[in-house]
Amino acid sequence: MTHSFDKAYWQQHWQQTHAGRPGSMAGNPPNPYLARETAGLAPGTALDAGCGAGAEAIWLASRGWQVTAADISADALAHAAVRAAASGPTGPIRWVEADLTGWEPGRRFDLVTTHYAHPAMPQLAFYQRICDWVAPGGTLLIVGHLHTSQGNGHDHGHGHGHPAEATVTLTDITTGLDEADWEVVTAEEHQRPIPGPGGQPVTLHDVVVRATRRR
Repeated sequence: MTHSFDKAYWQQHWQQTHAGRPGSMAGNPPNPYLARETAGLAPGTALDAGCGAGAEAIWLASRGWQVTAADISADALAHAAVRAAASGPTGPIRWVEADLTGWEPGRRFDLVTTHYAHPAMPQLAFYQRICDWVAPGGTLLIVGHLHTSQGNGHDHGHGHGHPAEATVTLTDITTGLDEADWEVVTAEEHQRPIPGPGGQPVTLHDVVVRATRRR
């Protein structure tokens, strides 16, 4: 089944999402790769592209980053703002309702990160787009759904596994990073169990790429 991943799709998804339900993205903790991959970075400006319910943006802000968090869904951002208010004092977070297929941030950032975001454009074209928003010397961190021959079974609470157009391979991403412009620091594939719908564990197949912009 092909999915549009447009505004209507994501609005419907977030309207159906409940933070207390096992497997719901609205209640998920920050992505575990974020802490590992940013551990050695000095806090600066950060963009969370496709921030969803804001777990990663809030985590970054709590550690001194000045965060811009963008998502196409107003409902996702509403979840995120409530979660940020409940999490206690953090650094500044600018919540932006934006279609990442056409939005321009108007600046570059010390860190640009995205975690499983699927806009209404080819996945690799989206990654290339956010590369342009990384400042010289800055960091790009991509966490995506790994394309596997078995497919990916986690349904994110809306009743299906990850469609092929939302998955990538490690080579897909790294070959798109010109060595003249990027130093690839991390390029890994991982499997990790998480609670799924009904509380049953499911396995996520992840691809993680961190790169530093040379110029």
